[in-house]
Amino acid sequence: GTVLRPDDLDRAAAAGAVFAVSPGLTEDLARAALAGPLPLLPGTATASEMMRARELGFTAVKFFPAAQAGGPAALKAVAPVLPEMRFCPTGGVSAANMAEYLALPNVFCVGGSWVAPDAAIAAGDWHAITVLASEAVGRAVKTA
Repeated sequence: GTVLRPDDLDRAAAAGAVFAVSPGLTEDLARAALAGPLPLLPGTATASEMMRARELGFTAVKFFPAAQAGGPAALKAVAPVLPEMRFCPTGGVSAANMAEYLALPNVFCVGGSWVAPDAAIAAGDWHAITVLASEAVGRAVKTA
């Protein structure tokens, strides 16, 4: 799930999470994550947010919402000026366009709800989710 406040990190850790993601980054959340129980992948959408995340100690960030924030072209544009930053695009990423993102040297992974659709989760259809995840891994391997 998504963390929004420092106390969400503790709840996520107690639930068994091994890392956390957030749609954005606040100073309070950054401090808690850097001192706390879980690694955090904070969300960024603009160069200013990326620079702020870097100042706060994060060089791996979520790029969210990726499609609405400029997609692969935006990540390609920031690569020369923020060479140490690495991204996990989410939001508008799909099986159809994930290869475009994964082809970029500053993208280390992608995220997308197509891998675990709400209907499959609600139905407990773990086989369908496993198939979708396997297909996504297969596409990612072909990109590498």
